[in-house]
Amino acid sequence: MTDSTHYDLVIIGSGSGNSLVTPDFESRRVAVVDRGSGSADAFGGTCLNVGCIPTKMFVYAAEVAGTVRDAARFGIDATLDGVRWPDIRDRIFGRIDPISEGGRDYRRDADHTEAYLGHARFVGDRELEVEITLPGGRHEVGTTQRITGDQVVIATGSRPRVPDVILGSGVPFHTSDTVMRIEELPATMVIVGGGVIAAEFAHVFSALGVHVTVITRTERLLRVLDTELSQAFTDLAHERWHVHTNAQPTAARRAGDGVELDLADGTVVSGELLLVATGRRPNSDDLGLEAAGVRVREDGRVEVDEHGRTSAPGVWSLGDVSSPHQLKHVANHEARVVAHNLVHPESLLSFDHRYVPAAVFSEPQVATVGLTEEQAREQGYDVTTKTQRYGDVAYGWAMEDTTGLFKVVGDRRTGHVLGAHAIGPHSSSLIQPVIQALSLGGPTGPLTASQLARGQYWIHPALSEVLENALLGLEVAPYQDATADYDPEGEHVTP
Repeated sequence: MTDSTHYDLVIIGSGSGNSLVTPDFESRRVAVVDRGSGSADAFGGTCLNVGCIPTKMFVYAAEVAGTVRDAARFGIDATLDGVRWPDIRDRIFGRIDPISEGGRDYRRDADHTEAYLGHARFVGDRELEVEITLPGGRHEVGTTQRITGDQVVIATGSRPRVPDVILGSGVPFHTSDTVMRIEELPATMVIVGGGVIAAEFAHVFSALGVHVTVITRTERLLRVLDTELSQAFTDLAHERWHVHTNAQPTAARRAGDGVELDLADGTVVSGELLLVATGRRPNSDDLGLEAAGVRVREDGRVEVDEHGRTSAPGVWSLGDVSSPHQLKHVANHEARVVAHNLVHPESLLSFDHRYVPAAVFSEPQVATVGLTEEQAREQGYDVTTKTQRYGDVAYGWAMEDTTGLFKVVGDRRTGHVLGAHAIGPHSSSLIQPVIQALSLGGPTGPLTASQLARGQYWIHPALSEVLENALLGLEVAPYQDATADYDPEGEHVTP
């Protein structure tokens, strides 16, 4: 091992942490340490290599296949002649892999940055040993490099969580890190899990012709959503996939060319491929955090304050390894805050986790922001809700949509919007005005339903009218009537 090399900034993780190398550091020395994401050992983090971007590219291919199958009800005769899985896969990773490699090469070759391709462990205060495990950098695989930094940022992300019953059985299985690179489509697939990852991959593979079985230990899929939407999604899932709710695998074994699982109720399910989608765990273990004085929460997340500071001076953290929200847009927000704080210790910014939106790119698509109806009631609001069907507005009617819903949650006394929850086409885009209403409201809080519904034009007959009508349908106090005209100066005018 060589003598230690000192840097102004050491970043562990090349996902959102990679964006910390701002122009403020162009005249300083920065080290980026990364051991790869998923089976590809790729540079650039989870989202680029095994998460958001490739999965949504697969989702779009699945939507194209679904559109062809569904064309007849619009008077268009079309047939799906085949699915070329290798072409779908290679189109996606043929674009992503060069981006990953380019990012690695840029960090390696830039004058002010250095890439360490391996696993980092703290051995002291802002001091790390990096075991080089990947080729492509300036350091030889198998060597150990010691580095120190004035400041260190932990941005190591998360990885799939696999139940002991699966790990202990020795059966072959895939996770979201590996399943997108399989060589050929199986005829049948068993997915263990009932959350976002399970819902998205069930959609992708079923749309491409795979018979999908989903096993979830809870009574509904996507159970963290508003109950009304979670139940609606679960009901639709039963029509598309073979779904086992309130089910827990108790044993797993090989069976022919596939895998067989015993469920707690005595049911036996089998498939050619097993996909484990039971959540993700923060990559905080095996970092030697105790040597640096960095505290970890009970759930494994690195403990940080509202500015991103850990318990160790000069050590920061962001993204999945420390955040309560495992979402790329949250990690990016936290990276912007930490990037500022690294160079402006006299005027620290804070994370804003008040209104974190999320979307599920399944069939149907789901989006959510703010309080659910249940949460609003628990917090003591005088709750009013309106659920608007897509099919009751002009564009939803044109789409022949029979399942889409847009639910708005409000405070009856003040008329303030508290949250929104949508299930249906383009819901991840349709929900954006509510995100704005919650996030950009004035000193009295979020915008009211009246302000959002009547303070702007809504294009007719765009699908966004489903949100407009939901807002207008909220029952609020008379002086907050959402059907009232709205004065831009902030006063409500009698209709």
